[in-house]
Amino acid sequence: MTLDIQSSFLSWDSSVTPPKLAVQGNWTLANYVALRHDLARFRTAGMDEATLRKAYIEFSSLKALDTAGASQLLELLGTTLTAELSKSSASLSAERRALLQTISDSKSTPTDDTVVVTSSTKEVLAHIGSSVEGIWRQVVALLGFMGLTLEALARAMLRPTGWRITSVVALIQETGLNAVPIIVLLTFMVGAVVAFLGATILADFGASVYTVNLVAFSFLREFAVLLTAILMAGRTASAFTAQIGSMKANEEIDAIRMMGLSPIDLLVLPRVVAMLISMPLLTFVGMISGIAGGAMVCALALDIPPVMFLTLMHQDIELRHFIVGMIKAPLFAYVIAIIGCLEGFKVSGSAQSVGEHTTSAVVQSIFIVIMLDALAALFFMEMGW
Repeated sequence: MTLDIQSSFLSWDSSVTPPKLAVQGNWTLANYVALRHDLARFRTAGMDEATLRKAYIEFSSLKALDTAGASQLLELLGTTLTAELSKSSASLSAERRALLQTISDSKSTPTDDTVVVTSSTKEVLAHIGSSVEGIWRQVVALLGFMGLTLEALARAMLRPTGWRITSVVALIQETGLNAVPIIVLLTFMVGAVVAFLGATILADFGASVYTVNLVAFSFLREFAVLLTAILMAGRTASAFTAQIGSMKANEEIDAIRMMGLSPIDLLVLPRVVAMLISMPLLTFVGMISGIAGGAMVCALALDIPPVMFLTLMHQDIELRHFIVGMIKAPLFAYVIAIIGCLEGFKVSGSAQSVGEHTTSAVVQSIFIVIMLDALAALFFMEMGW
């Protein structure tokens, strides 16, 4: 090829060996249209990437270069040649070499437009594996957070003067006192339903009097603590997650750390202590309310007056059933508080993240509470308690 092409931006000289391409002028956004016109004219003349690779390209006459011009230069020379020149061309300044290298790297990212077809079995197995891995990470994070909290609680027990009594009392009112009406209403209604169902079934066997045992046994051992824990998981765990998550989103947690304070001591311990105090008290209230609901149904449907109800319960129901129910209350309280606080610390910063982790806290708390209750029931049954 023995032709010479001249323009304001490119100069091709084929009279020398190797041929010489001089990049000149202002390769900027202001000259974008003119650059496109000159590049089209050069391609029409047969200046493809293979031809340019055999030429000597120099940039000594290049006056200005910006991102728009660099992208046009990349289109002319090709990704490979541009990358080589950005590393080896002596006529380019360091800034321009860096610009060309950046543009070349951005354009050289491989794009695969082919659709990968995977079988449904692989997708299902991959989803199961991902879910199992997520559950394992959640378990590890929960156990680690429990360890941190127990360590902080042990340190706080050795330094009673550092307890935040005001926060604990306020949280007891929020988690305990304010929850009494809903606990009383729910357990009373469930107690009435249990008594009504028991009376209906036991009447077929002439054993309606044992409805008293059914109501007292079920509420002392299971229903009171379980219903209270489920309500606290939906009411309190979500509140803890939303409170700490909002603080995380507003960078208040970072501010606490910058002041040299521990978020565990300042935010988690008062909530854990408040739950450990409130949950047993609410469980006791739930027991009394549930038994009262059952006693009302027995009085109205079975002609068992409250005095006789209490007498039968005193004779047939042992104290150990009450103790079994109360033992589980602190355990459930600790788990609910820990999960609520941990999910709050996981919030990434957006309102959507707060909602997602609040929902996760409720679901996890209810699931773990029911699982622990089932395990405890099996354990106490095997131990004969």
